[in-house]
Amino acid sequence: MTAVPVVLAVQDTTEFNLSHLPATEGLGYGSGNHTNLRGFMMHSLLAVTPEGLPLGVLGMKTWVRPEEEFGKKHQRKTRPIHEKESAKWLEGIAHLAALKKRCADARFVCVGDRESDLYELFATERPAGVDWLIRAAVNRRARHHEGYLWEAVQAIAPLGRTELLVPARHNQPQRTAGLTLRCATVRLRPPRGRARGLPEVDVFAIHAIEDAPAEGVEPIEWMLLSSVATTTLDDILERLAWYARRWTIESWHRVLKSGCQVEARQFGSLDRFVRATALFAVIAWRILYATLLSRIDADLSCEVLLQPVEWQALYCQTQHTTKLPKQVPSLKQAVLWIAMLGGYLNRKHDRPPGPTVIWRGFLVLHEVTKMYRLFRQNE
Repeated sequence: MTAVPVVLAVQDTTEFNLSHLPATEGLGYGSGNHTNLRGFMMHSLLAVTPEGLPLGVLGMKTWVRPEEEFGKKHQRKTRPIHEKESAKWLEGIAHLAALKKRCADARFVCVGDRESDLYELFATERPAGVDWLIRAAVNRRARHHEGYLWEAVQAIAPLGRTELLVPARHNQPQRTAGLTLRCATVRLRPPRGRARGLPEVDVFAIHAIEDAPAEGVEPIEWMLLSSVATTTLDDILERLAWYARRWTIESWHRVLKSGCQVEARQFGSLDRFVRATALFAVIAWRILYATLLSRIDADLSCEVLLQPVEWQALYCQTQHTTKLPKQVPSLKQAVLWIAMLGGYLNRKHDRPPGPTVIWRGFLVLHEVTKMYRLFRQNE
């Protein structure tokens, strides 16, 4: 990461549902209103480049929700932040501050969704080179004649527009949305109940809203808050692009669950699940890294991902030959072969292979490589 000037440290939380394992010890209750949902929680910090390439897992935290705490959601407002699950977001900032000492030339930007909209996070101390970009969930009080965050930003004249391709979802076709863009420096005031212990905080607010949605379609709207200076249209577009990289950690979670199938394991204790999840987290990162790197820089040598014996076994298996090529295959070609081992058909109308089929291909490649080593050991 020392060679990457800006590292997006994306934070997110996911839940592992193990309700089908009643004999597993150490689990807690899950999300929802039913105590029969059992499992454990995981909060992760994934390093991503501004181009969307996952660099690795910076940190993971797992915990369970004790069953005796079920139904006490209404008590959260009276608890200090360090006694809440929300402390995980502050711990992420602290982790980046420690990492900054080892990567002095890198700039870390913590990226979080609306769950991370915590005033304590905005006010927490951090070293230079550690910043945050958060999607706002609360229309906070502001030191502005409009009184509140949303109204203060919307009072500013737009700086420009951009277009966003919105994929098809919820029975709605794919569409191109036109977004009106604004930004402003806003001084936020602490929540009334905690005004004594927290200072006012200056933030850069970025607002994007769809200006002409189709009838019956909810307009797209993002209100982002950042500690990174944002004053121009180019700055706004860059912050929006950074926040859009949140999908990378969601994709990583999907690989961890659907590909590595952590929830399908049959361990007897929470401790074994946590250990397995730590191992599979690295495997899931490698799968996602292979998938995205082959799209970003297809002409790279496949040896940035595979050991020589791995690509040699892959080549011989897929090309049905014992003769190796004169040149090392490209990364794009190697990833395509791996995907085909996993069942990818490579038809003209098919989308590029995704993480799940590449995961299945890596499982096959692992076995093929073992046999390749065995047959070539005397050469």
